[in-house]
Amino acid sequence: MKRRVIIMGAAGRDFHNFNVYFRDNQDYEVVAFTATQIPGIDDKKYPAELAGSLYPNGIEIHPEAELKQLIEERKADLVVFAYSDQPHEEVMHKASLVNAVGADFMLMGAKNTMIKTSKPLITVCAVRTGCGKSQTTRAVIKALKAKGRKVVSIRHPMPYGDLVKQKVQRFAELEDLKKHNCTIEEMEEYEPHIMMNSVIYAGVDYEAIVREAEKEADVIIWDGGNNDIPFYCSDKQLNIVVVDPHRPGDEISYYPGETNIHLADIIVINKIDSADLDDINDVRANVRELNPSAKIVDGASPLTVDKPEIITGKKVLVVEDGPTLTHGEMTYGAGVVAAEKYGCDDLVDPREFAVGEIAETFENYPEIGILLPAMGYSEQQIKDLEKTINDTDCEGVVIATPIDLRRLVNIKHPACQVSYDLQEIGSPTLAELLQDF
Repeated sequence: MKRRVIIMGAAGRDFHNFNVYFRDNQDYEVVAFTATQIPGIDDKKYPAELAGSLYPNGIEIHPEAELKQLIEERKADLVVFAYSDQPHEEVMHKASLVNAVGADFMLMGAKNTMIKTSKPLITVCAVRTGCGKSQTTRAVIKALKAKGRKVVSIRHPMPYGDLVKQKVQRFAELEDLKKHNCTIEEMEEYEPHIMMNSVIYAGVDYEAIVREAEKEADVIIWDGGNNDIPFYCSDKQLNIVVVDPHRPGDEISYYPGETNIHLADIIVINKIDSADLDDINDVRANVRELNPSAKIVDGASPLTVDKPEIITGKKVLVVEDGPTLTHGEMTYGAGVVAAEKYGCDDLVDPREFAVGEIAETFENYPEIGILLPAMGYSEQQIKDLEKTINDTDCEGVVIATPIDLRRLVNIKHPACQVSYDLQEIGSPTLAELLQDF
């Protein structure tokens, strides 16, 4: 008899695991997906056009809060956990619930979920959301392009719109962002590649995506999301993992970030210019214990601000990257560091001014505190973000998102943009290690 399966996810790893392992597998019947973390994805279907011949009606997606009920009603006997950036303890709480209802609980590993590419592969992953993967990826691309290599990146999925249209996406020009109706989060990840005259792919079907990327690449870069493990493997492969001393201990206590440490060939200890020395040493000791053979690169994330006078002596609203504050659980980011560096008078609390879905975000993630997450998964969220910013009683806005929100949101207050790139300290550098690769 077929095993009846529910896949727990967040519109990324869950769809990938289904595509590569369950889609055409006669031994299983996937009876539902559950969704969390990302708003607006738990009332859809995984479409029949992508689900394959075994699922002519597609597969329903439900809120994770309905998991117990779904197991009972759909008579599921296997639940697959397929999303990232979760404490080990929380993963086991979910496993305990699943087991109590009577189903088995599965975490899928590399063998059954990684697709092999014929091209040399460099993966850039992390142990938590917000460690600095994107700036590390950019540093790797620059080093490879300096050697004359044709580099094509593939980004971890963010399919929050029409999944059929998003099966395979290629971004090479800014116009492509409009073409694919990108959310703010997607723009934050794709636009920096475009500005480097580099190509990046994303979408839903990562077998189809990599086959397209192989046609134009000398080297493929896997640009990971959250702290997920790579979707690809290769006979010639280099795994780079970024850790964050602002959150010491997370590298050994979050799933699947600890898996990435075990997989790493190179570990980048980032943000050491703004982290506590004891925390840096704790992180270094933890990664050494887990993976003593990995090369360690020390890195900083120096900040630049285009209009620092907007900060100095002013009461400012700080807007940080959304996922970093929400499921990334950061209590401060580059915007706060910049505000303190340039001597702001005070940080303004936006919560009393928050409206709509931004207010809901604060309710769902109360630990965010007085920072404003740049949530932009939908047109309504962007409108609510704009109104929240403009209604907040402040003298200036500090934008610390990877792209300049001023292009997408009509901000009435004076605003400045914080930028940051990876700066390696000492030796070895990524360029030196890539030379060996």
